[in-house]
Amino acid sequence: MIPGKASQTQLPRVIVVGNEKGGSGKSTVAIHIAVALMKMGQRVATIDLDARQSSFSHYIANRRAWAERIGRDLGIPDHVCLDDDLIPGDSDEHAMHAQKLTDIVAKFGNDANYIVIDTPGHDSFLARLAHSMADTLITPLNDSFVDLSVLGTFDPETFALVGTSHYANMVKEARGQRQVRDNSVTDWIVMRNRLSTFGSSRNKRLVGAGLEELSKRLDFRLVDGLAERVIFREFYPRGLTAVDDIDDITLGTRPTMSHVTARLEMENLLRAVLLGGLAQGVDIAGHSRDAA
Repeated sequence: MIPGKASQTQLPRVIVVGNEKGGSGKSTVAIHIAVALMKMGQRVATIDLDARQSSFSHYIANRRAWAERIGRDLGIPDHVCLDDDLIPGDSDEHAMHAQKLTDIVAKFGNDANYIVIDTPGHDSFLARLAHSMADTLITPLNDSFVDLSVLGTFDPETFALVGTSHYANMVKEARGQRQVRDNSVTDWIVMRNRLSTFGSSRNKRLVGAGLEELSKRLDFRLVDGLAERVIFREFYPRGLTAVDDIDDITLGTRPTMSHVTARLEMENLLRAVLLGGLAQGVDIAGHSRDAA
C-alpha cells in the first residue's frame, strides 16, 4: 500500500482529501468523513499535511476544547500534523519525510482501520506521496471554472474540454504509482462543493457538463457535495460537524432548520461516497451489514 519497509501490521484504509487549490472545503470534508466513520464504529486516525494553515488540526483542537467545555464525548480521532514545507530537490530531506509519513501510517495501523489525510492547497512532495497512498481520493471542487481549471482546460467560446491540467496529471501519475506498486486502483471522487441553492444556472450547467466530460477522461466518480451554507462555517469554532447529535447542549444553541438541512445534505453525500466501498461492511447508520 505504501512505500518503505514492509510491515507485518495490517495497514488501514487511507482516505486522502486533496486539491491543489485552496478554499475548496478540504478540511470541512475531511473532518466530516472522519467523524462519520467514528460514528459508524470505525477506528479513525487523521493526518494534517498543511502545517502552515493547520485548518484540519485547528478544527480537531476546537472539537476537543468544546467537548471538555460541555462535558460530552464527541469522539476525537488520533491526530498528527506533519510539516510539509520541504526544500525542492533535497532528496535526503524528502526521503526522511517520506519515511516519517510511512511510519505514522504504519503506527496508526496498529489501532485505526481508517486514516483520513488532509493535504495542502498547493503542490508538494508529501501531498504527492499521500495521493499515491490513497485507497480513496476525495477532491472537493467549488462550482466554478476558476476551480475547474485544476482539472482541465476549456475553450473560452464553446466551453468544450480541450485538455487536462496540472492537478489531474499529478493524480494520474500517483494512481499509476499505486497500481504498479500494489496492483490496486484508487477510487477517485470529485465532489462539486458549495453548490448554489438557487436552482439551475448557466454556469452550473456548463460546469456540470465540463465535469461529466472530465470524469470520462480521468476516470473519477462525480458526486454533489455541500451547498453554500453559513452553518458549516459556524460549526468550525466548536469543532462540530453536521453528523454530530443535534441538540442544544452539543450545539450550544437551539437547533434550527439549517442544522437539520445540513445534516441531511451531509448524510446524502456520505451515502454517495460510501457506495464506492469506503466503509466495507458498514452502512451509514452504523450497523454491520453482515450482522443484519
